[in-house]
Amino acid sequence: MSAGTIGRGTGATTTLLAPAKLTLSLRVTGTAPNGLHLLESEMVNIDLCDELTFAEGDGLEVVDGGVVGGHGEVPEDGTNLVARALRLTGRTAYVRLVKRVPAGGGLGGGSSDAAAVLRWAGARGEAGLALASQLGSDVPFCLAGGGRALVRGTGELLAPLPFEELAGAPFTLLVPPFGMDTGAVYRAWDAMGGPVSDNYNDLEAAALAVEPRLGRWRDELAEATGKRPRLAGSGSTWFVPGEHPGDGRVVTRVTRP
Repeated sequence: MSAGTIGRGTGATTTLLAPAKLTLSLRVTGTAPNGLHLLESEMVNIDLCDELTFAEGDGLEVVDGGVVGGHGEVPEDGTNLVARALRLTGRTAYVRLVKRVPAGGGLGGGSSDAAAVLRWAGARGEAGLALASQLGSDVPFCLAGGGRALVRGTGELLAPLPFEELAGAPFTLLVPPFGMDTGAVYRAWDAMGGPVSDNYNDLEAAALAVEPRLGRWRDELAEATGKRPRLAGSGSTWFVPGEHPGDGRVVTRVTRP
């Protein structure tokens, strides 16, 4: 990660946190007319956050803030969700993104970054959610900011769940030193005939087919904790409930943004 090259920020700044989301359950329930998969998922926010600072100007700088585990490349051009969200709102800013949520880890880091841009631009309510839906299936949840919700459809249907039931609940993450391609995982799920998981995430088998190395990291977490790990979204992060600190493992807690 290096400094962006399109100008520099000046003047007063605004800093927002962009918390990761953890998908506690994921069922694929069908396919929408536009080809996107329909989901039913329970999502919570956790206290692992990116940090975005907005200043006058036009550009994007991505800084490694001590990323958990490994991660995919974080683009600093117009394909970054931060840049896409700015274009969608018609706003310009120089954004310094301190990246801590691993890209390609299934924790919604890019989606939460985009939601932070929408909040900064004043995109709220139904209009904000409509914009969020154009940016990705996880962005509406990240924008809504309730901390816990049942997410349906292609991400646009949100039903808040009682936050207090899970407030502060700990989860232990293990992030492999590589990210996953969400599109490749869904294509594999289709090719496999749409397997249904007995571990609350229908994409696990497809993710393992795309990236067999995931099995090693799953087994490592299981051996260290004595619990059956679950894949976060389309991967690559594995997680278990409870506090199990140790080498390469990160304990996070459910939080409200």
